Amino acid sequence: MTMTERPASQGWVIVARKEFADHLLSVRFIVLLIVLGLVAAAAVYTTAEAVRDIAGDAVGTPSLFLRLFTVNIDPVPLSFFLAMAFLAPLLGIAFGFDAINGERSRGTLPRLVSQPIYRDDVINGKFAAALGVISVILLAVTGVVAGLGVFRLGIVPSASEVLRVLLWLLVTVIYVGVWLAFATFSSVALRRAATAALLAIAVWVVLAPVDDILNDESAGTGLFWGFVTEVVSDTLAPADQSATLEEAVANAELQQAIDRLSPVRLYQDASVALLNPEVRSVGVVTALQIDRAVFSNLTVTQSLLLVWSQVVGMVAVTVVIFAVSYMVFMRQEIRA
Repeated sequence: MTMTERPASQGWVIVARKEFADHLLSVRFIVLLIVLGLVAAAAVYTTAEAVRDIAGDAVGTPSLFLRLFTVNIDPVPLSFFLAMAFLAPLLGIAFGFDAINGERSRGTLPRLVSQPIYRDDVINGKFAAALGVISVILLAVTGVVAGLGVFRLGIVPSASEVLRVLLWLLVTVIYVGVWLAFATFSSVALRRAATAALLAIAVWVVLAPVDDILNDESAGTGLFWGFVTEVVSDTLAPADQSATLEEAVANAELQQAIDRLSPVRLYQDASVALLNPEVRSVGVVTALQIDRAVFSNLTVTQSLLLVWSQVVGMVAVTVVIFAVSYMVFMRQEIRA
C-alpha cells in the first residue's frame, strides 16, 4: 500500500445508519410526509373522478392509468407530477440545510470527526441518509397515490405502466437529489442553518414552476427564471411579430436551451415523456413536423431514450454540486 492509498472505510455507513434513524423519528419527516401525502391525494382524487367519468368510453385506451399523474382537474390547480416538481425540492432543502452547520452550531462536529472514521465519511453518510429518507417518502406517497387511483378507477395498471411509474419515481429521487446537494453545499459554506435555509429557499422560489400552476400548464419555467430566459433569448436571437420562421424557431430553441439550465425544466421534460407514452418530443416542434408525424405510443425504452439527456443532466448537476460541497468541507478548519 502506497502513501496515497488508504484502507476501505465503512464509516460513512455507520454515519448514514445513525442519521437515517434520526430522520425517521424526526418531526420534519412526519410533517413533510403528511403535507406531500395530502397534496398528492387531493390532486389524484379529483383527477380520478374525472377519469372515472370517461373510463366507460375509453376502455382499452393505453395509459389511462397514467393520466392520474399528469392530468389536473379543478379545483386542484396542479397535477400530481407538477405537485412533485413544485414541492419535492422542499424535501432536499429540509434534510440538507443543517447537515453540517447544525453539527457545528451544537458543538458536536469536532467530536464527530474525532471518531475513528475519515472526515469525508461524515458528509458522505449524511448525504446518503438524507437521500434514503427522501426515497422512502417519495415511495410512500407514490404508492398511496397509485393505490388510491386503482381503488377509485378500478383499473389495474399494466406492466409497462408500472415500469413507467417506477422510472418516474427514480427520476424524482434524482431531481430531489439536486436540491439536497445544493442544500448540503449551503450547509457547508454558511455557518448558520437559518442563512443556509434562506439561500436554498431563495433559489427554489426563483426556479419553482409557479407559472405552470397559475397558467394551468404542464411544463414551463419558474417564476423569475422564465423572465430571465425570455430576456436573454430576445436579446441574443430577437424575434418580433414580423420575424421569419427561422428567426422564431431560433428564438424558441435558444429560450428552451437556457430554460434547461434549470433542474425544474429537466425534471418536467423527463416526467412528461415517461408518464405519457404519446409524447414523442420534448423540444421545439413546428407545425410541419406535426403534420408529417406518424402518431403512435412510444415504448418505455423509447421514452427513456427521449429524455436520457435530461436524466444525465440532473445526475451531473448533483455530482458537481456535491463535489464542490465535499471539497469545501474537507478544507474547512474544525475547532473543538
